[in-house]
Amino acid sequence: MRSEGSGAGPGNGEAVRASAAPGTGDLRDLLAERERLVLLNEASERIGTSLDLEATCAELARFAVPRFADLASVEILPPEALPAGLTLSSGPLRAQRTALEAVPALRLGPETPAPVGTWVRHQPECPTSQCLESGLVLLDNRHSGSAPGDGTPAEVFSCEIDAGAAGGRSVLLVPLRARGQLIGVLSLLRSAHGVSFVPFGEDHAMIQAVADRAARSIDNARRHALAQDLTMELQRALLAEPGSPHANLELASRYLPCGTSAMVGGDWFETIRLSFGRTLLVIGDVMGHGVEAAVDMSAYRTLLRYVAATDLPPHRILRQLDHLTSQSDATRPATCLLALVEPARHRATFASAGHLPPTLLRPAGTAQLLSVPTGPPLGTGLGDYEAVVHPLDPGQVLLLYTDGLVERRTEDIDASLARLTRLQRPRSGTPLEQLLDQVLADVTPAVPDDDIAVLAARIQD
Repeated sequence: MRSEGSGAGPGNGEAVRASAAPGTGDLRDLLAERERLVLLNEASERIGTSLDLEATCAELARFAVPRFADLASVEILPPEALPAGLTLSSGPLRAQRTALEAVPALRLGPETPAPVGTWVRHQPECPTSQCLESGLVLLDNRHSGSAPGDGTPAEVFSCEIDAGAAGGRSVLLVPLRARGQLIGVLSLLRSAHGVSFVPFGEDHAMIQAVADRAARSIDNARRHALAQDLTMELQRALLAEPGSPHANLELASRYLPCGTSAMVGGDWFETIRLSFGRTLLVIGDVMGHGVEAAVDMSAYRTLLRYVAATDLPPHRILRQLDHLTSQSDATRPATCLLALVEPARHRATFASAGHLPPTLLRPAGTAQLLSVPTGPPLGTGLGDYEAVVHPLDPGQVLLLYTDGLVERRTEDIDASLARLTRLQRPRSGTPLEQLLDQVLADVTPAVPDDDIAVLAARIQD
């Protein structure tokens, strides 16, 4: 039995189906949205694969060429630049060109006025400045015959592209925005052999969406670089040159950060001048990386100077340091090695808090790893440290170091330490600075996994 209203002809059910069927315009919108999402997903996968600023900008330029343009340039504002919409009254706007990509058919000029890595100053009437000040997409479809200095977008690339290869030009300047601020600009060029950018065209919104995705990755990379630079500056300020030893002891030291692939750590060294011609040598490594490790390193150095002033033997200095630092949960554990050098007695007294053993380079014979009883790291509250005395004659070089000098992720620590025993014997009269450079050249990994701190000492005749 049919329900009321059913029957031959266009009944209610058919009317419902007809209204549910998408029209041509709706289908076009769905396909366009699908294409946009696919493109944005591809952009997310190919742009921002690392926290390297130059690499991220290069990925954006490569993604844009030839997909959107025949040439793409990325310029990034310095951290102190004003946000978009404010008047730039302090003079020409400065930006750094961080990427430049072009199709093979587009011949770049032999002399590029703004190669990758250089800073460019844009005059207020320059289209790049207009884009950065307004924060809006700027389009210009003009020919390469524009007069130099007329402020057109074609001027952006006029000296970088062979005019015969490019012909007429269509330039689109797209602002790069992240976290509510303008951080740079993406400049795109289409030659006469392609299709010019259309004013208010659909490709503008697509390119801006890709630029916004890329801008977040670029901003993350830039912030990472700034944080790393800040940490390096902080550590350089905290890791001052070691104190002046007595005249009877020659010193040399090095600090080598592992590079941009990791944040700096808490490696440190120190020398403290004591009474009766003695000098306390210290090397340590706070666990972890970054600003927190550098700050904790400074705290350890301050406490060490305070405790060492009491003229305690090395093992008791470590015991006091461990007790004081274990009272604070905010301080990270650290390894540490002390060497109390007594030139008058030709000896050194050692104590270790979980640190690698010192190495003795002798003019005669092979290098030797000195045996030092190893106690727990500082800050654990388990301090039970022992002191051991080793002879130290004039001409012998005492080498203290952090694990970045010898450790390799692919080998056992014993094999890493054995590398030190193969160091060449120091020649008589060789300056300690030169000797230390040779040690670093022979032992340092090609790509260090950690920071390296080295302190070398030699008793003067």
